[in-house]
Amino acid sequence: MAGVLSRFEQRLEGAVTGAFARAFRSAVQPVEIAAAIQREVDNSAHVLSRQRMLVPNDFTVELSPTDHGRLAPFGDTLTTELATLVQEHVTEQRYTLAGPLRIELVEAPDLGTGRFRVRSRTNAAVRPVEGARMTETAVRSSQVVLEVNGLKHPLTPPGVVVGRGSEADLRIDDPGISRRHADIKVHESGGNTTVTITDLQSTNGVVLNGHRVQTASVGNGSEIRLGNTVLTIRITTSEDR
Repeated sequence: MAGVLSRFEQRLEGAVTGAFARAFRSAVQPVEIAAAIQREVDNSAHVLSRQRMLVPNDFTVELSPTDHGRLAPFGDTLTTELATLVQEHVTEQRYTLAGPLRIELVEAPDLGTGRFRVRSRTNAAVRPVEGARMTETAVRSSQVVLEVNGLKHPLTPPGVVVGRGSEADLRIDDPGISRRHADIKVHESGGNTTVTITDLQSTNGVVLNGHRVQTASVGNGSEIRLGNTVLTIRITTSEDR
């Protein structure tokens, strides 16, 4: 741990100006944020297999208005170095990241000067179906929408196969998801639209609204957990739009 933090401090010393250094005399020091993120990585790690431990890849650092005001002008440099620190720590500990690294500094009015919080989550990269129309108009006009990690994906019959491999229609780079994990089917009959999900013999299974299922109907607002990723299904009728 000490080695990674020491390299972090050395890189900052070489990268910043005198004004940057003066700003860092605020109550919250960059090395404190770095140490807190490193602890968050360690504390949030969980076992995928005997040789793989998954850690978060999306971090939000909440700062008091005073500290945020002092550090925000140099946020790009700081978040870049924090991301380098996380990557080094992940490599040294042989962790597995859930997806691309993201670190953001935000203002939290409820915090006093000198206090900060680090929040983390796993946020796997999502690759939509090739050729799919992902426009806002397409989303609004679709009766079935799949939401995953900020992506809204309109679904049309027959649906999509979700997985981590190249053979999946909707790819989610979550190490807890199998190459072909689940089949989400969209059925239209007599003006009615229904959705079902089927587990394609995945390693970690399909959890629908907290219950593991093999094949099940999916209702509006249902949450589907595949690996470490939660997908939400939105189903609307013509009367709703």
